Amino acid sequence: MKKSLFIFLLGIFSTITAVAQETVVKGSVTEAISFEPIPSVTVTVEGTVLSVETDENGEFQFLEQVPLGEQVLHISKSGYISKRYPIVVNQGQTVNITDMTLTKDVSEADLFTITLTDDELDSDDSGLDNISGLLQSSQDVFQRTAAFEFSSSFFKVRGLDSENGSVLINGIEMNKLYDGRPQWSDWGGLNDVLRNQELTTGLQPSSYNFGGVLGTTNMIVRASQYREGGRVTYSSSNRSYTNRVMASYASGLLDGGWAFTFMAGRRWGNEGYQDATLYDANSFFASVEKVINEKHSLNFTSIYTPNRRGKSSPNTQEVYDLKGIRYNEYWGWLDGEKKNSRIKEVEEPILMLNHYWDINSKTSLNTNVGYQFGKIGNSRLDYAGGANPSPAYYQNLPSYFLADADGPDYAGAYLAEQEFINNGQIDWERILDANLTNNIPVNGEEPGAYVLYEDRSDDTQFTVNSIFNTEINENILVNAAVTYKNLKSENFGEILDLLGSTVGYLNVDSFDGYQYDNQNPDRLLGEGDKFRYNYNILSDVISGYAQAQFKYNKIDFYVSGSLTSTTYQREGLWEHSAYPGNESLGKGEKLNFTGIGAKGGFTYKITGKHLIDVNAGYITKAPTIRNTFSNSRENNSIVDNITEEKITSADISYIFRSPIVKAKLTGFYSKIEDANEIAFYYADGITGTIQQYNETSAFVQEVLYGVDKKHIGGELGLEAQVTPTIKLKGVASVGQYTYDNNPNLYLTSSSFDRTRTFKSNLKDYKVAGGPQQAYSVGFEYRDPDYWWFGATANFFSNTYVDVSPITRTENFYQDSDGLPFNDYNEDIARELLKQEEFDDYMVVNLTGGKSWKIGDYYIGFFASVNNLLDEVYKTGGFEQGRSANYQQLLEDNSNPKRRFGPKYWYGRGTTYFLNVNFRF
Repeated sequence: MKKSLFIFLLGIFSTITAVAQETVVKGSVTEAISFEPIPSVTVTVEGTVLSVETDENGEFQFLEQVPLGEQVLHISKSGYISKRYPIVVNQGQTVNITDMTLTKDVSEADLFTITLTDDELDSDDSGLDNISGLLQSSQDVFQRTAAFEFSSSFFKVRGLDSENGSVLINGIEMNKLYDGRPQWSDWGGLNDVLRNQELTTGLQPSSYNFGGVLGTTNMIVRASQYREGGRVTYSSSNRSYTNRVMASYASGLLDGGWAFTFMAGRRWGNEGYQDATLYDANSFFASVEKVINEKHSLNFTSIYTPNRRGKSSPNTQEVYDLKGIRYNEYWGWLDGEKKNSRIKEVEEPILMLNHYWDINSKTSLNTNVGYQFGKIGNSRLDYAGGANPSPAYYQNLPSYFLADADGPDYAGAYLAEQEFINNGQIDWERILDANLTNNIPVNGEEPGAYVLYEDRSDDTQFTVNSIFNTEINENILVNAAVTYKNLKSENFGEILDLLGSTVGYLNVDSFDGYQYDNQNPDRLLGEGDKFRYNYNILSDVISGYAQAQFKYNKIDFYVSGSLTSTTYQREGLWEHSAYPGNESLGKGEKLNFTGIGAKGGFTYKITGKHLIDVNAGYITKAPTIRNTFSNSRENNSIVDNITEEKITSADISYIFRSPIVKAKLTGFYSKIEDANEIAFYYADGITGTIQQYNETSAFVQEVLYGVDKKHIGGELGLEAQVTPTIKLKGVASVGQYTYDNNPNLYLTSSSFDRTRTFKSNLKDYKVAGGPQQAYSVGFEYRDPDYWWFGATANFFSNTYVDVSPITRTENFYQDSDGLPFNDYNEDIARELLKQEEFDDYMVVNLTGGKSWKIGDYYIGFFASVNNLLDEVYKTGGFEQGRSANYQQLLEDNSNPKRRFGPKYWYGRGTTYFLNVNFRF
């Protein structure tokens, strides 16, 4: 009896002692401004599978044992900006965090995404598609500022193009094989359904693919992942479109395991900030998911966003001085309306089927099939039998008359100036009259002198991949994926409008007399017929990657590797008479490239507040299709010594985080080797070449290969919640992006075989592409009554014009006999070739909004004003390659006004955006 009582008392004592020594992690989460408790917040211990949710009082407690030592709690809820809180867990102690707060995510009010995805990011000439994946305002302050404050200035993160980042939808990569860049307008206007994103920056590991040196964005469009409810939005702006309406609804997961999400939208306007830049876009989205059981789920998604928009022209400084920064040379009046000759039309539906298999609680396999088809068209005028229709053609401007060989023609310059100021647009009536005149049967009807045609790319791409994730234990996570892509790209010109001609248009090169389709010579074309060129590009890509991530108390690290096999082949469907037989007709050489990638990094946790993050990688990848074929529209020729592009990259960051201050300071380095660049232009002053029709002038393809570039710099992001209602932020990006060698250059043309190979002396010239230094300071005020206001001042400097490589070769100073020009002066040449740096400038932006809760409904209002002070500034530009040698360039620079000066893009003046939405 005594023994039994002793055992009973010992058991009770042991239980009481165990409870007394139990390690407890608990806390609460409140709204940052009102301090009201927030229920249903997910609280996760990073690096583990431990996760709980807050109750109706905003409180939580982990029932399972949390690992001892330094840990990080990740708190998140839809509609709020996620946060990370460092804690220290000691044996037998209670960790009670009652001061954790969440801030409402302003992106839920549909604020910033609009101006990126619908505007700059789908523009050919803006150069702003480099903000790869930066669509959410919930990222760190540097990424957020780069996307929402720096984008209108052509800013490129680390000076790199968007082809260095991967954009995925449901795990399927959307970057185009043609140029490596995502075609943002393929999902433009679908803001409401593209909010759920997983992003990595730089070389940091992704669970979906190996990625590039700018990171990976995966937009998750699973129907079951959307919050139940709907939203209706109306927006007004003067940036690209003037009106937008959107409506979306998500059912949530229904009984029977079904979930549905739908969205439709429309954006339209006769013109944006630039003259005659029409916008006409519709957006449709549907996602249906069937949860078969606890392990298997199927999701089908369809995206269809047909859109048309009018382009705007880059212009010389002479043109801007006469007509202002809104001027656009691509349009003219016709029947009382502005008709733009340059329309970009994109219609590429996306279909995808996704299978999700949770093999067990720690292992999953996601298999995806994607199919995309449709067209991209870019219209323009052709003028086989007429004068150049461009109102800004150099012979129509005052500079042409001031550069008269017999001395300045001031009278002619004045008349040209007045004509350009008062008219200065395409004369559509004259074009129609010219075609009608040609149709008069006096000496036999003649083909049209002008035609409106479209450069078309009709792509069909099939993609299939499988993504595997497994958690080996609480410390080790393994990711792997394998992908196959097949592309058939049909490329051709197509007649859109005969512009009054009843005879047709001749399929012949009017300048050199070549037959575009030599097997059907002198063919007259009608509307809908193919024109100028007709060929296919065939491509297959097989890739795979594997990655291991390790997470421990003091250090996290990862290693990742990838292997990619890429093939390209051109198939000419027409024989170009300048390139007979297999030079242009039939299948050309099949090209094979092997890309490898290796990267690794670690995060060392000095304390819960102080961290060091290091990443490094080496990547080789196939050149893009655009930079593989020297002139794919005319022949099967490939770039000399074509090889894989090589990228070496590294960065190191110091991270500080506390409940009040978050800061990150990063230094980065990237070296790009063996890149290719191809340009097309009309050149004067090509010496030392044997040509059939002239000595020094021709339309050429400039092939620059073996290009090395170096990108080095630093980034700083700092934000401080100085009071519950006021947040301050500061961002800086300081870089130096330069050419790092003297690459090879040669010219090809239908007027001659090709030039010899030159060295282009580009080393240490700056790589153009937005400001290399950018700074931002700002604040945000959030009132407890759910209205807010913010302002930022952004400073930009070290922006450079894109230099012409041909003028940095021997061709610049050598005469046709191979000797330097008799009048060549090195000092003058050095000044002529000095790279232009644009003026520094500052842009002030304002934002503000208010939300109301009426029963179970929400109304949100948002407004922004960009460039409040109406600053006039250049954001980019390029030297024209027309003056290709010393004598031509010196003559042009000696004139009172340059005929062939650089062409520039200017930033917009003051613009606004207004948005109101109703959520239910």
